[in-house]
Amino acid sequence: MRESTGGTRERIQAVALELFTEQGYERTSLREIAERLGVTKAALYYHFKSKDEIVNSFVEDRLRRMDELIEWARTQPATLATRRELISRYADTMFSGDLPSVMRFFEQNQTVLKSLSAGMQMRDRMMQLANELCRGDESPQAQLRGTLCLFAVHTSWFAIRAPGITQDERKKIALDVADELLAKIADAG
Repeated sequence: MRESTGGTRERIQAVALELFTEQGYERTSLREIAERLGVTKAALYYHFKSKDEIVNSFVEDRLRRMDELIEWARTQPATLATRRELISRYADTMFSGDLPSVMRFFEQNQTVLKSLSAGMQMRDRMMQLANELCRGDESPQAQLRGTLCLFAVHTSWFAIRAPGITQDERKKIALDVADELLAKIADAG
């Protein structure tokens, strides 16, 4: 039985993400992706015309999730409880599915991402989320704390190097650090 087109796209995304993380985006060719998949380059082109298209495809889901979080936050009061819930929901999305792999890709390919539309879109959404985390307190300190909360979640994937740490433990540590930062942001009043 033939594999579905959706299944093939997902396999291409997974293999490309693996190679981009192992070798770097710039050092990975479409030919290498096709070879690792055991398909022809023409078969790969049927699904994706370029490496940029592959990156954009696995970023789209993350952008959609971030848009949903931003929209939710905008409907909530600017309180510590809202901020805690927002960063918790954000961490839930970051620790689900293949997002840890996507985060490793972002961390290891930052220079390339600055030139890709996907990277620019990610940066924009990150700034919107950071703004929601400090909404009501426009001080420079609050702006920095809001941004650092997001980085606490992101950097937990490579900054916490304790052997044998579980995903749940990593997430809890990230949220504990974020909470220390959130507690110093003033509620709107």
